[in-house]
Amino acid sequence: MPNYATQEIRNLAVVGHGGAGKTTLVEALLAHAGAVDSAGTVERGSTVSDFEPEEKSHQHSMFAAVAGFDRNGHHVNLVDTPGYPDFSGRSLAALPAAETALVVVDAKSGVQTTTRRMMEAAAEQGLCRMIVVNRIDTDDVDCEAVLAQIQDAFGTECLPLNLPAAAGAGVADCFFAPDHAASVAFGSVEEAHTQMVDQVVEMDENLMELYLEQGDEMAPEQLHDAFRLALRDGHLIPVCFTSATTGAGVSELADIIERVIPSPVDGNQPRFLSGDGEPVAVTPDPDGHVVAHVFKLALDPFVGRMSVFRVHQGTVTKDSQLTVGDARKPIKIAHLYRLQGKETQEVDAGIPGDICAVTKIDEIHQNAVLHDASESADLSMGSVALPAPMFGLAIQAKSRGDESKISDTLNKLSAEDPTFQVEHTSTTNETVIRGVGELHLRMMLERMKERYNVEVDTRTPKIAYKETIGAPAEGHHRHKKQTGGAGQFGEVYLRVEPMERGGGFAFENAVVGGVIPSQFIPAVEKGVRQVLETGAVAGYPMEDVKVTVYDGKHHSVDSKEIAFVTAAKRAFMDAVGKAKPAVLEPIVNIEVTAPQENMGDIAGDLSSKRGRISGTTALSGGMVSVAGQAPLSELENYQSELKSVTGGAGSYTIELSHYDPVPRPVQQQLESEFNPSTDDD
Repeated sequence: MPNYATQEIRNLAVVGHGGAGKTTLVEALLAHAGAVDSAGTVERGSTVSDFEPEEKSHQHSMFAAVAGFDRNGHHVNLVDTPGYPDFSGRSLAALPAAETALVVVDAKSGVQTTTRRMMEAAAEQGLCRMIVVNRIDTDDVDCEAVLAQIQDAFGTECLPLNLPAAAGAGVADCFFAPDHAASVAFGSVEEAHTQMVDQVVEMDENLMELYLEQGDEMAPEQLHDAFRLALRDGHLIPVCFTSATTGAGVSELADIIERVIPSPVDGNQPRFLSGDGEPVAVTPDPDGHVVAHVFKLALDPFVGRMSVFRVHQGTVTKDSQLTVGDARKPIKIAHLYRLQGKETQEVDAGIPGDICAVTKIDEIHQNAVLHDASESADLSMGSVALPAPMFGLAIQAKSRGDESKISDTLNKLSAEDPTFQVEHTSTTNETVIRGVGELHLRMMLERMKERYNVEVDTRTPKIAYKETIGAPAEGHHRHKKQTGGAGQFGEVYLRVEPMERGGGFAFENAVVGGVIPSQFIPAVEKGVRQVLETGAVAGYPMEDVKVTVYDGKHHSVDSKEIAFVTAAKRAFMDAVGKAKPAVLEPIVNIEVTAPQENMGDIAGDLSSKRGRISGTTALSGGMVSVAGQAPLSELENYQSELKSVTGGAGSYTIELSHYDPVPRPVQQQLESEFNPSTDDD
């Protein structure tokens, strides 16, 4: 068993925008606690967290990594996460492993896109939040302005727990043992102390009365429980200052983590749901049934499948028999590991709050719930909303015979990354990989080449248009074929009518009198479905259509299944041609974040792309958010265009909203490009 209890565990997800110094800060904390001999650097590729070859090569985090240290009887788990928006899905997936989000802000750059996203996601997950302003030793930083920006973006509950000294030489404590005479770069220790205590005592009426009696004489121990309650309720978001490179504020940050950051016992309990979506109580009881959540999956050519999970209830041992979700057959935990970056240390047990790993168990998948009781079989973690993988590339093997190898590699990559998707579009006959952005897919292609020795050619994928109809109509076709011997005969009358958007497809048999024998009705539906798959006017799948077959004829000798399949196909196409057919295109919600001075250019550009602006929001730091909708087909090169317009300062997110009919000229062009086969014989 571990030499600590659940009450002594601290789990923190280290999140923030790329370049804020998260990995360097993790390294500084590990070195301070003696978990590593000396702090590594990103530049030398010697950090504990960034151990993947791609991370060392590009000098920024791309995967979530777990590292930890022991200090004064406490065990601290740090989950270092990527900061670039393209890899935000991997960061968001790691949030359920922690009670606290340690949001790192660069003192020079201030609040950025990923800062906002992670603060919002952590709040939605019920995590405590603490902000660390890093790199306070950088030349020409204005820490006072950064604090004001933080409070403007996230509220006045963001209060400094310490203040930086001049030139970032150190920090002055404003809570535990405040020195009111300390020299600080801005403000005063006394004022910061008063603001912090005022905020904390609001959580407890009795404490408030005591504070009014004692004033500043109250000891931090008296405020401890109320402090943690304020963190849990989001009533307080402490702000600390550090320089991970010089070590300024690192020891103080370690003290704060140890003394006031909630343990798994004190923090908000994770959101587990039953099969019908109802909340299920899971408590950090080491003697309860095991409930653990897999928040990371890694497939290593040498180690195999490594599943990293957080224990939320019960105790996992090396001999535990656990079940993955609703699977019938349990798995045996032969080896249980604690992680320190890529290094593993075998342990005997994992208690509630522990982050552990197992290897070479293929049944475990991303976001799985592991348990040892049948009543937990339908449990799921209330998952974080991940960014939709809308950026796509069509891929094709460079070398013949690599198709099966590519398929296996793509399956491995998609198992690791919840925001990497692979789809095969039958209508366009393309294999398309989708990710959050261009950088995301570029790194995945690099991983395919370097790790799995698979190379592909890429191109822009075809837009996934759809077809539908706008009015009811009827169609008819008689299929008769006689070439000597047995012939073919089938005649079908049917009507089509549009369904509401999203209605799918409905088929109704209204034939009476046996004019089409019942054994041939499935053949009629089969013929209709073949057209639904391949399209009737432009070669794209058709949906939101109801088809009713109501009459027809058959021949006692020549009628057979193929005859009614063919007759139904052509009768359906006949009806569609009269039913105001329409090609639908995907419309996406788009939100662009860019400097204020670029707002006019961005709004004008979106309008030129048949986009509609729904609103603009002024953000701190001279930034603005422009929200609207636009056809996906108009955004194929938008990432590079936005980068050019904003000098690399702009970013955007898109998600599918709905499908709308394309303009008539676009539909005419798509129809002219479509050359359906007429050889049904």
